[in-house]
Amino acid sequence: MAYTGWIILTASLVGLSCGLIGVFLILRKMAMMSDAISHTVLLGIVIAFLITRELSGPHMLIGAILAGLLTAFLVQWLHSLDIELHASMGIVFTTLFAIGVILIATSAENAHLDVKHALMGEITFIPFNTMTLPFIGTIPKTTIILALVLVVVALFIIVFYKEWKITSFDPALAASLGIPVTLMHYVFMSLVSITTVASFDAVGAIMVVAMLITPAASAYLWTDKLAVMLILSSSFGVISAVTGYFIAAWVDMSISGSMAFATGLVFLVSFVLSPNHGLISKFIRPATL
Repeated sequence: MAYTGWIILTASLVGLSCGLIGVFLILRKMAMMSDAISHTVLLGIVIAFLITRELSGPHMLIGAILAGLLTAFLVQWLHSLDIELHASMGIVFTTLFAIGVILIATSAENAHLDVKHALMGEITFIPFNTMTLPFIGTIPKTTIILALVLVVVALFIIVFYKEWKITSFDPALAASLGIPVTLMHYVFMSLVSITTVASFDAVGAIMVVAMLITPAASAYLWTDKLAVMLILSSSFGVISAVTGYFIAAWVDMSISGSMAFATGLVFLVSFVLSPNHGLISKFIRPATL
């Protein structure tokens, strides 16, 4: 596959995974949790590096996932103390992210870890870091990892579809039916963390947040059915990835930034043209009554 093809494919895998996960973040009214986790995983990555002194390997993924789970736990704990949920997210993510930045500046200054890379990523280098698989050939490592993450996310959603649906819309009913709501919550936070970490190095925190929230919010404007919303959200993620790449090539700017901008364009179109919630339908509907 050509250089451009690998970049678009990798970004599309990010859009697919984040689009699926983002639907449940929107429905659970935890959209900003994606922002929190996408920043606090930096702390887990830095601590994993300080322990192992290696910049690659499964320890990075484990450290980032633990940081994501710590974020979810601290947010829930503060919320249980009657602190408003979004305020809890803001307190936790700014504190943990700041600790990560301080550790980079004081203890990991000679390593290839920097805040700009964490925020923006560097998807242009993805095609150069490859590995060879039997019967398949040479493939970028990040593309393989993102493909595996997509399979895991899709598998969990399919297998536990009923549980995700009930716990997202009515946690009290789910608890009365014997569904382990707390366990499902932390499993979901683990999926958010895994998806975020897998996308982190390639596209950075800004695009991860954009892909987790905006396609799902756009899909929410088009349908009231969960299955359709999942399909639309993941499709919007892919459309944003492809469109963003060509915008970046056209104006010669950051690819990740352009893809994040493309998610905003998709939302704008949805906000205007959505048949039930769009601006045009709201103007037409009174005239037809």
